[in-house]
Amino acid sequence: MPMRDKMGGNEAISVAMKQINPDVVAAYPITPSTDVPMFFSTYVANGEVQTQFVPVESEHSAMSACIGAQAAGGRSMTATSAQGLALMWEMLYIASSYRLPISLAVVNRALSGPINIHCDHSDSMGARDSGWLQIYSEDCQEAYDNFLQGVRIGEHPDIMLPVMTCFDGFITSHKVENIELLTNEEVQKFVGKYKPPYNLMDKDNPMSMGPLSLPFYYFEQKRQQAEVMYTAIPKILEVAKDFEKATGRKYGLFEEYKMEDAEAAIVVLNSTAGTAKDVVDELRAQGKKVGLLKIRVYRPFPIEQLNKALSKCKAVAVMDRADSLNGAGGPVFTDLTSGMFGRVDGVKVINYIYGLGGRDVKTDDIKVVYDELLKIAKTGKVDSVFNYLGIRED
Repeated sequence: MPMRDKMGGNEAISVAMKQINPDVVAAYPITPSTDVPMFFSTYVANGEVQTQFVPVESEHSAMSACIGAQAAGGRSMTATSAQGLALMWEMLYIASSYRLPISLAVVNRALSGPINIHCDHSDSMGARDSGWLQIYSEDCQEAYDNFLQGVRIGEHPDIMLPVMTCFDGFITSHKVENIELLTNEEVQKFVGKYKPPYNLMDKDNPMSMGPLSLPFYYFEQKRQQAEVMYTAIPKILEVAKDFEKATGRKYGLFEEYKMEDAEAAIVVLNSTAGTAKDVVDELRAQGKKVGLLKIRVYRPFPIEQLNKALSKCKAVAVMDRADSLNGAGGPVFTDLTSGMFGRVDGVKVINYIYGLGGRDVKTDDIKVVYDELLKIAKTGKVDSVFNYLGIRED
């Protein structure tokens, strides 16, 4: 029986953690993710969970503690943002290479410098190739749902990889919304018990982690790690189907919003999708064939499925809330266009960098993008591939 409540994204993640009741949560506070361990620490203090809560001296230590706990056969979780994720950098690669399905809530915030505590995606985008699965969330409900699914996905015996559940700092983390929660019993049934195939505490099957790997073996080890990422997509969809059976809420690799006959479409992640949907509705009422594709699963990158969904369009704009600073566009744009190259013909693709450092994106800004796309769809001519939206250029 679902429970209806109202809360922000950070509290929703802390509730999901409480319902899962992990073995270890290790955390160090950083805005805007601080509420997650703060809420969770109260559950520990009140005896609502049996979790060992470990307050550490840095985010590097938080991820290190999670790695140690998971390697010992426990289920571990944490949360962070921006500089905190950057400080974990070394350990992110360790966690994925050891095939430890740690759950990490990334509350997206701009990386310094200059110092900024507001939302963009430079933190998680910088970690996109660290071997972690990445799932992005439009609102509080999706953050809660994605976190639960992420635990089940990462712990799938055919995957065994750590998972980042990402959602926008302040916009989603602190905005209070209506949300539908599962009961503790339903969560426990859906997530299940963590049964690692190996762990350091198994005295009957001794093993080691972290040995030196020289050129004779390292290449093959990384190839195996990559292969798991390639083959994770059907398992992610399998978990999504089970989640739909349990909740009635349907998830895929991405969401297609009014894409059936769309000639012009925007590709976007996280909370901006909600703003863009309002614009799609308004333009559709005017008879304009526009749509939206919201990426949910970014790692692994579902290029074949994205190509199929976008191949019917004439013009596509990829909106990046992070700039790769490479002169070739944002990270989602370069991933998508490299995957489309030689596989999808006739679709004009442009890029908009937007919202850096928490800059608001409004419906009028989204209309500018659709106006340009509709012009490209009509003329077939692209004036500028790389663009910045909502910025003062003078």
